[in-house]
Parts: sequence; structure tokens; C-alpha cells
Amino acid sequence: MSADFRSAPLAQLAYADEFIHRHIGPDAAETRAMLDTLGAETLDELLDKTVPEAIRQREPLALGEPVTEHEALAELKAIAGKNRLYKSYIGMGYYNSYLPPVIQRNILENPGWYTAYTPYQPEISQGRLEALLNFQQMVMDLTGMELANASMLDEGTAAAEAMAMCKRQNKKNKSDVFFVDEDTHPQTIAVLRTRAEHFGFEVVIAPAEQLADTECFGALLSYPGSTGRVRDLTDLITRAHEKNTLITVASDLMALMLLKSPGEMGADVVVGTNQRFGIPMGFGGPHAGFFAFRDAYKRSAPGRLIGVSVDSRGKTALRMAMQTREQHIRREKANSNICTSQVLLAVLSSSYAVYHGPEGLRRIAERIHRLARLTGEGLKDKGFKLRHDHYFDTIVVELDSEKKQNGLYNAALLSEINLRKVGTTGLGISLDETTTLDDVHLLLNVFCAGDHALNLPKLDHELASHNRAPAIPETLERQDAVLTHPVFNRYHSETEMLRYLRRLEGRDIALNQSMIPLGSCTMKLNATAEMIPVTWPEFGQLHPFAPMEQAQGYKRLFEDLQQMLEACTGYDAISLQPNAGSQGEYAGLVAIKKYFESKGETERSICLIPASAHGTNPASAQMVGMQVKVVNCDKDGNVDMADLKAKVDEFGTRIAAIMITYPSTHGVFEESVTELCELIHSIGAQVYIDGANMNAMVGLAAFGQFGGDVSHLNLHKTFCIPHGGGGPGMGPIGVAEHLAPFLPGHPVQGVPETDPANGTISAAPWGSASILPISWMYIKMMGKNGMRQASEYAILNANYIAKQLSGHYPILYKGKNGTIAHECLLDLRPLKEASGVTEEDIAKRLMDFGFHAPTMSFPVAGTLMIEPTESESKEELDRFIEAMITIRKEIAQIESGEYTVEQSPLRNAPHTQDDMMDESWDRPYSRDTASRPASWLREHKVWPTVNRIDNVFGDRNLVCSCPSVEDYR
Repeated sequence: MSADFRSAPLAQLAYADEFIHRHIGPDAAETRAMLDTLGAETLDELLDKTVPEAIRQREPLALGEPVTEHEALAELKAIAGKNRLYKSYIGMGYYNSYLPPVIQRNILENPGWYTAYTPYQPEISQGRLEALLNFQQMVMDLTGMELANASMLDEGTAAAEAMAMCKRQNKKNKSDVFFVDEDTHPQTIAVLRTRAEHFGFEVVIAPAEQLADTECFGALLSYPGSTGRVRDLTDLITRAHEKNTLITVASDLMALMLLKSPGEMGADVVVGTNQRFGIPMGFGGPHAGFFAFRDAYKRSAPGRLIGVSVDSRGKTALRMAMQTREQHIRREKANSNICTSQVLLAVLSSSYAVYHGPEGLRRIAERIHRLARLTGEGLKDKGFKLRHDHYFDTIVVELDSEKKQNGLYNAALLSEINLRKVGTTGLGISLDETTTLDDVHLLLNVFCAGDHALNLPKLDHELASHNRAPAIPETLERQDAVLTHPVFNRYHSETEMLRYLRRLEGRDIALNQSMIPLGSCTMKLNATAEMIPVTWPEFGQLHPFAPMEQAQGYKRLFEDLQQMLEACTGYDAISLQPNAGSQGEYAGLVAIKKYFESKGETERSICLIPASAHGTNPASAQMVGMQVKVVNCDKDGNVDMADLKAKVDEFGTRIAAIMITYPSTHGVFEESVTELCELIHSIGAQVYIDGANMNAMVGLAAFGQFGGDVSHLNLHKTFCIPHGGGGPGMGPIGVAEHLAPFLPGHPVQGVPETDPANGTISAAPWGSASILPISWMYIKMMGKNGMRQASEYAILNANYIAKQLSGHYPILYKGKNGTIAHECLLDLRPLKEASGVTEEDIAKRLMDFGFHAPTMSFPVAGTLMIEPTESESKEELDRFIEAMITIRKEIAQIESGEYTVEQSPLRNAPHTQDDMMDESWDRPYSRDTASRPASWLREHKVWPTVNRIDNVFGDRNLVCSCPSVEDYR
């Protein structure tokens, strides 16, 4: 900038690209220093060595110029203002709710929670793990089941996973039929149909009473039903069990505060959503699906279980139980392809339960039910007929004609009320936590055309005096105590809750403490300006099945984001429905399968997958009924083209697709990628490119331009949606023009230019819509040049780390010019053989430096995979490099015999305050070496709260419920 700003041209005072410099870590001086270290004159020179010329994208991205944070927020606020917030009584699993401000501010809006990574390193994840254990306990209590996992993606996918688990678990019934109660949410039925089609199951949808006459391996019953019906399922379940049929019950957590639990009725699995426990509707997500089941099914369950174990000092500690069942290890033998769960949303809802406690939750449930009864009884007093006498919060008014239905529906719209059409003569009304007595008055006025003769206070008195038949039969009233654990009964003042949440946060490491250098997971900046719109009511309070006329802001957001993602990928169409990377993989493979079916090429059933691919790839392929054939990698870590050609020759037109990750999971841009695509296309097969590593691609190369037919995009990686401790995620897919007709549809809210017959992937039409503003903001503020620069600096930072560490640790794979992509693999196997030090020892020792470990033993056993992202400054990279070099020196001390590996700081890491306070310190290294192995730790130190956790003990003594307070002590 000119020294005299008064005489400088206005253009020199512009700051539109200011956000780019805030997002990208290194400044100009740091960039120069790193390039000098790498022996490169310019970034372009480094990129020319790294990205193959055959795929290099030279023209600018078809995006706009960057805008400032304030300009982007103002534009998005205007878009959000196009959404019209009517009072929605649509129900169907989606309700307005109140997120307590103490939870909104201290979890949802707090980077200490939303920037954390999946708790694979439990010693520095104890806060999140406790909140997830609370979630499991909450679900177990309310459903009456023995175990619950740490959440699923949504209710629809939870039901689909239950169907698959029942098939795996049921060895006595060989049927391929799955029965579904017709009174089930239509979006859940749609997801079930899609999964069943590709599993080869037949879905029978009928009244629940017909279950007894249906031969099936499993069934889904709804309690309450989608139309609100509440009834005892005990006899239905008993008779089903007599025929070796396993029963899943779809239920509602708030209703279960008042209703007898499905577990007490004999259910085998219980599923649903946590949304009404304080989570905004958000036009469909993100929410956490819950999944509870019998203890006997635990080794067949999908998702993640949080379990109780002990650390090396015998102290109670938490970790993810039975981690070896994770799909990226089991690959095509995995129980599920789900990689992440909805951690942040599960944490929010369990905190909602902690804050309100059992008494507060029961009071909320009773109030909802009382208002529903006031509405139902008031309508009956005015001559209307209700479909069901027994209900919790939802009533269906039976009308005598479709004309009457339409008339009342439209009258409600004039009063800014959304009702649900049920069939051709019913109107559904679902009440929630936010409903008031005034709302009930307005509802009754809609139905009664202004007849104010109804005396609601008198009617309420009659209900309170039990002068009318109850809407919940006495036999279905909940009798057992729930949420009795102390954690749900001690933090009900805001002061106590605030401190509890702060204590939990302090037991974790997130991006607000230090870099998280996880390869393949792209833990980049989640800027505050990107996060702000998530909590705007214009986005949060819209029901996913509200008429699209009320969602014009979302419509514009979707169209903008689709165009942005098309520009970034080179694809012709984008589907925003998949709400996780795993769902995106599944959706992409379904599109490929539907495409071949449309051409009559049903013999194509083989999916080729390189040995280096993400573990979700083979899991997804087997879920769509494809047969996985593994393609070898050569000594340099690239796809072995000779082996690929042999597979193509052997299987020919039986091949449907190949799934590759680009840049590869080995951290290189493979030179043969265009040859690979041409080879696959030569036999008419499709190229699926996993977009997990797209952070090194945007603006430099485009999948759709060098041979990709379909890719899923991890918006929670490349496009800045935060990991949230293991979720939320979004996994939209981009497709070439010929696959566009086969993108997923939705039976309730139509998605433009899609056919519901293609199948439904997620419960909501646009997946987790309310977090899409994050990616919109990121792309808008970065603009076409900033998006390219993010990729350039991701490559620069990774190569700088690889260069600085290469003299201390072998770099396993490099490109032909000796460079890497955005991540590198450190080969620790020679060190392990020489010293006995394992990759886990190094991972735990990094905690003493205040760092989260890189990815361990993936994709190659005995390695660490490091990805710094573009958001880290050289200063932070140098701190990490210093930590890794210090650790290498400690390994050398073991190699020289200065002390044994068992006595070393590595094997005893992480070191806790308990260690430092121990009077009997008898280790051959000092307390200072243990706890402050780098100079910066004298200024600020993050203490792990537990020592190294004993996973074997935890799996042998599996406990997945909240331990007593004494256990913590």
C-alpha cells in the first residue's frame, strides 16, 4: 500500500481479497522461505513438478471475484430473507424446538467443539467422549434397550441400517422379505426401499396387523405412527418373534418421556432422530439418528460405540469401543459404509437432556401432549372426527372430501400455518415444544372459521381433571424412571451447565489449540464468518417439507452452490442430497448402476478398487450389490497399470466401475490417471473418483475434465464444513451429463430434475441443508483466485513438512519429480524394527507437545499420514516439525541403549498432571522432559486428562453406559 494513503488509487485500498489472506496461513515472507527450502523459485514451479501436465487446468475457475466477510454475510442474509417462516405443524419426524442459549453459545458456536476431529485419539478427546456416552445413556434409558451407538446420520438411514443388521443377525429366518408398517414416515420408507433394492430384499408395506401373516426376516413398526397413532406393540412383537422375525421400532424420544418403552415391549432395535431435543429443523439437517439394540447384537451393529475402559494408572477413561470393526479396516466385509456419525448433533441433544434433566423433559413432553389434547378435543367438540383416539403430539383430522381438505389446508396457509395433507381427506397437526396456547386458538380458528364459542380454559380444566378419556392409555404410560444417572440431575442452573461444558471442552484438543495434521481428513480453517449463518433462524427454523414457495432462499442457495461446485469439479450436475461422504459414495454407485440398467447392461456387477483406496469404497460397492476386485499398487504406490489391464482383460464388460482416489491416498498425483480413465472407458465402464483429497485439486485440475464420471465431494473437508468431532458431514455428488438423469430423488419434497424412482439416499431432500451456507460463504469469500490458491498452499505446506522431515523419517511415496501432493506418509517400519517404537507411541507422545497425531497406519500399516492444509502458518508447521524431530532424537536414545523402549517417554506418553504430581517418579528421564519437551510449552500447555488407555481391557469388559461418579474418582 502507498505510504500516503490519501494520494493512493482507490484500487490499492481495496480489501476484497482480505479473507483469502486470513484463510491461507503463510504470508509472503513465509512463502518465500518455504520455497527456498524446497529449491523452487515460484509456486508455479512447484506445481509444475507436482501436478501432471495432462490434467492441469490452466483457465480460471468459473467463479466470481472474492468478496469480504461483511459483503458475503450481507448477500447471504438477503438470500436467507427469501425464506418465509410459517408455523409448521407438519411433523413427520421434524419439529420446532428450543436450543438453550447456554448450549448454543458454548457448543454449537464454539470452535472448541465444532473444529475437533473424530475421537480416534481418546486421551485428548475425553470431553467429547463423555458427551457421547451421555447420548448413549439417554437413548438407552428412553428406548429401554441394552445398548445404543453414538448416533447415525438421520432416522431414515438408521432404519435402513437396522434392516441390514436384522438380516445379518437373523440366522434362523432365511426369508429376504422386510415388512414395514404403512404408518411410517414416507421418507423413511423411501430410504428403506432404496437400500433393500440393492441388497436384494423385498419390502412389503402394509398395516401392522398384517405382520403376523407375513413371512419375513425383519419388520419395522412405528411408535407413535407417522399419523400419530399410539398403541401397544407387545403382542405384535411376541407373535413376530415366534416366527423368528426381528423387530425394529421407529420411535420418538420426546414421546418416550411419557410412553412405555419399545424395549419393554420386546423390540430388538429402536431407531429415530434426536432432532426435537434442541436441534433446529434446518430444512432437514443435520440431526443425529439414534440406534439402540440388544446387547447380543453389538458385534453386528453399525456406527460407533463409546465404551468405558481404564488408563495405565487404572483411572476410568473413555474411548471408541471395538474400533477394529470400522469400515476402513474391514473394507468390503464391513457392517456398513458409514464412516462418521453426527457427533456435534449428538452432543447438542445429550446436553439438552443434561440441562433439562428428567423432570424438565417430562414437563416439556407433558405440555406438548396437553396442547395436542386441547387441539384434538376442541376439534371434536366442534364436530370434527379424529383418525386416532390415542396419540402423543400428532392428530389427523378426518374430513369428508378432498375439496374440504384443500380448503382448510389453504385457509391455514393464509394464516401462515403449514398443515400436513394425509391421503386425500386427512389433515395432520403435529405440536411441539414451541407451541403456545395462542397457537392452539389460531389453529382452531382455521378449522372453525372464526367460531370463538370454544372455551379453552374450561376444556383444559376438564383434561386436568381427567373428565375425558386419556389420549395415552394407562397401560401405555411410562412407569419406570429414566435419566437417573447423576449427570442428568446436577447441571440445571446455567452457572453449573456453563462450567460443565467448559470442563468437557478442556479435555479435548481442537483446531483452536493447535494444528491437526491428519492425512486424508483435511482439518482446515472453519472461519467464523462461514459459521455465523448456521444459527440464523431463516435457515434453522424451516421444515424440510414446507411448501417450496416458502423456501425460496434455500432454493437460491442450492442453485448457487451447485453452480459453484460444478465450476470446481468440471461436472455437469450436482446432487446435494447425500449427508455424508459414505452416502455420497453410495449415491454415486447407485447412479452408475441405474445408468447401466437403463441401457440393459445388467451383467455389469464388478467394481475395481485399488489397494490404496479409502476403506469406505469397497464397503459402499458391496452395499449396492457389486463384487469388489482389488487392483494392486506398484512399488511407488501408484495403481499398477499392468494389473489393471489384466483385470480389464479378464472381466471386460462385467466391470461397472473403478473407484479411485485422486490425488491418491498415498499422497501423490498419479501420472497414469488419464490412461486409467481411457482404459476403463474403452470397455464402457465408469470412473468413480473419490473426492476426499480434493483439497489439492480445486483450480488446478478437475475430475470431470480428465475422465471422471462421478465423484463425491467431502464438503466437511475441502469446502470448510467443520468435522464437529466426527460429524456433521456432507457428501454431495457431481456427475457427468449422462449420469445426471439418475441422481437421487425424494417422494415428499421433489428435487428438481430428478426422478424418485432413482431412489432416496437421505431422509431430507437436500441432506443437511442448514450447513450448506458454510461452503457457500467459503467459496464466495475466496473467489476464483482464492480457491486455486488454497490448493496451491495445501501442496506447498505439505511439501515443506515432507522436506523438513525427510532427513529424519523416510517418506514412503513421492511423485516422479520427488514431490508429494497435499499429504505424505512417514514410513516408521524401519524405526519400529530397530527400536521397538510404534506409530502409536509417536502418536501419544505428540500429545505431550500439544498436537493431535497424524493418521495412524492408514492406508499403509506402520505409517503416519500427515496433511497440514493451507490454513497453517509456517510458524505452526515449524512447531510440528520440531516436535517430530525431537521425537526422532528420543527414538535414537532408545536405539543407542540410553534407555529401553518400555522406560522411554514415548512408551509412557501421554504424560498427565497425575504423573507430574506422583511422589514416586522413578523414570530415567526428567519430569520436564516428560511434560515440556519443547520450549513453547512453557508458555501454554494442553494437558491430556488421562494416560494411555487400555483398549483391550475395554473391549473385554464392554461397558457403554455412564459410569458412576465414584468410577471417575
